[in-house]
Amino acid sequence: MARPKDNAPEKPAAPGEGIAPPTRRKRAKRMVSEGVVHIHSTFNNTIISISDPQGAVVAWSSAGAVGFKGSRKGTPFAAQLAADAAARKAADMGMRQVQVFVKGPGAGRESALRSLQAAGFTVSIIKDVTPIPHNGCRPPKRRRV
Repeated sequence: MARPKDNAPEKPAAPGEGIAPPTRRKRAKRMVSEGVVHIHSTFNNTIISISDPQGAVVAWSSAGAVGFKGSRKGTPFAAQLAADAAARKAADMGMRQVQVFVKGPGAGRESALRSLQAAGFTVSIIKDVTPIPHNGCRPPKRRRV
């Protein structure tokens, strides 16, 4: 590699070099008055997502995100704390009225719903949207013990 000579002209500075990057403006808080709550409750976990009427998720939480691990994620208490955490995030954005869609067979269905009502939300609709097979998949063969 050849060394540049002392009398060689310096490389011109690139535009914007040596200038501090532009500061980012804080995004304005979105105010949403009504929304949709989806409670997905399985035997192993409960996931609560709160969205605006168009479907953009505003806040979410799950039993695992609240701090439960293993089989305790499937308990009603874990679902209650997860729903409470998601409700607090959504309430900060001004949400007051919700429609609730419950999916799955888990233990956290009822307790998550009660927790949403205790958080101050007005529940207008409660609908069960658990998918039910119309004799879909072939069941596994019988166990021989």
